Amino acid sequence: MSRKHVRVALPAGLCLIVWLGLTEDFRPIARLVSYDEVPPEGEECSLPEPAGGLLLTAGQLPLRRLLMQARISSGEAWTPQDASQRKPERMIRDPYAAYSAVAVDATHDEVVMTDENLFNIWVFDRGVKTSPQKSSDPKRLIGGLNTKIEFQCGLYIDPVNGDIYAVNNDTIDTLVIFSRKAVGDVKPDRELHTPHGTFGIAVDEEKQELFLTVQHDNAIVVYNKSAKGAEAPLRVVQGDKTGLADPHGMALDTKRGLLFVTNHGSSHSVRKNESANRRREGPLGFPLSRDDAVPGSGKIGSPSITVYRKDALGDVQPLRTIQGPRTQMNWPTGITLDEDSHLIFVANDGGNSVLAFDADASGDAAPIRVIKGPASMVSNPTGVFFDKKNKELWVANFGNHTSTVYNPDANGDASPMRVVRSAPPNEAVPGLGNPHPIAYDTKREQLLVPN
Repeated sequence: MSRKHVRVALPAGLCLIVWLGLTEDFRPIARLVSYDEVPPEGEECSLPEPAGGLLLTAGQLPLRRLLMQARISSGEAWTPQDASQRKPERMIRDPYAAYSAVAVDATHDEVVMTDENLFNIWVFDRGVKTSPQKSSDPKRLIGGLNTKIEFQCGLYIDPVNGDIYAVNNDTIDTLVIFSRKAVGDVKPDRELHTPHGTFGIAVDEEKQELFLTVQHDNAIVVYNKSAKGAEAPLRVVQGDKTGLADPHGMALDTKRGLLFVTNHGSSHSVRKNESANRRREGPLGFPLSRDDAVPGSGKIGSPSITVYRKDALGDVQPLRTIQGPRTQMNWPTGITLDEDSHLIFVANDGGNSVLAFDADASGDAAPIRVIKGPASMVSNPTGVFFDKKNKELWVANFGNHTSTVYNPDANGDASPMRVVRSAPPNEAVPGLGNPHPIAYDTKREQLLVPN
C-alpha cells in the first residue's frame, strides 16, 4: 500500500493533515489526520500517523462534511461550535432546496425529488398544490450524515414497491437505495459502489438491469438491479466510437429495445494500460478513467443525444445521433420518454427550456415543441419525468427553487398546471453547486466561484 501525507492550508485559517494511500485493489483512500490553526510562516504542521483518522473511500467529501465527521488523532470530535471564534463576516449560501431530479411513484401517487443544495430527498403528494406565496410541505424527508445523500442527480422509483434509487455524482461514489418508508437520517437499505462521476440512472425491469452514465469518463455501466457493495458491472459501453461525450441523462424505450443518452459535449480518448488492468474488477471491471486518458485527446464538441440498443457492449457506434444548431440543445441533462406518443423530452439546462423531439429524430433535427419563457417558470432544468399514468410532464428547475408540472402537449411560454416550491417566490438563487476554488477580481470587486 503506497501512502503519503498532504498538508492543506485553508483561507479560513485551518491547516489539515490528510493521509493518502491506495488499498490492495488500488482504490484511493484518505484519512483526515488532524486540523489546527495554520502555524507561523516557515513552520510545518506535524505529521502524525493516521490512527483514528476519518477514512474516506473512492472520492472526496465536501469540507463541511469532512470536518463534521472528523475525529483527530487524539480522539476528540470536532463540532461546529469549535469554529465559534472564527465567525465569518457574511455568508453567501442558499437556505432552500434546489431540485435536481424528479420522478413519480404512480403506484402510491407520490412525487420524489433530489436536492443538491441541502442534500435531501423530498417526497410529496403527487397532486400537491402550492400557494403562490408559500413553499410546499413534504410528506417525508430523507437526509443526514447516515443517509450518504449529497450531490444526487439521478433518480429512479421502483414501480412495484416504491424503493428510491438515488445516485451521488461529485462525491461519495455511491448509489443509495431506500425503502418507501424511509424517513429522516437513516442508513440506506442497500448501497452500490459506482465509478466517480456517475450521473444518470435507468432501469430495465424486465431484464432486471440497472443502467448508469459516467459523466467524466464517457461511459455507460450496466449492473444487476440487485447489485450491492463493490459488485462489478455486467457490461460497459465506452470508447471513441460510442459518441459518448460527458453523458448525463438516460431514457429506456423498452418496446423497441433502445437507450437514449444526453451528452454535454466534452470528451477524451482512453486506452487500456498496465494500471488500468490492475484496477479491473470482475470480467469487465469499471470503465477506464481520466487516469487512462490519452494526453492531448480532450475536445469540446456540440451537445447531443446518442441512441443505442439497450444491450450495447464495448466500443460500439450509436444507432443514430441528434446533434446540431437546429436542436437548440445547450447542456441537455435529464431526458424522459413517452412511448405512446413516441416523443422524448429533454431538460435543456443551459437553454432554460424543455425540448420535445420525435423519438426517431436524427441529425440536426429541430424540436417539435419547446417549453420556455417567464410564464413557464422553466429555469436551468436538470431533471424531467413523464408520468405515463397521469399524462403529466414534471420538470426539476435548479434555477428557481421549483418543480413544475405541464400537460405534455404544452408549447411555448405555457404556464405550469401545478408548482412545487421550496422557497417563497422571488427568493434569490445563488446558483452554487459544489463550489470549488474561489478568486477575487480586484478591478471589478467581484468574487469568481467555479461550480
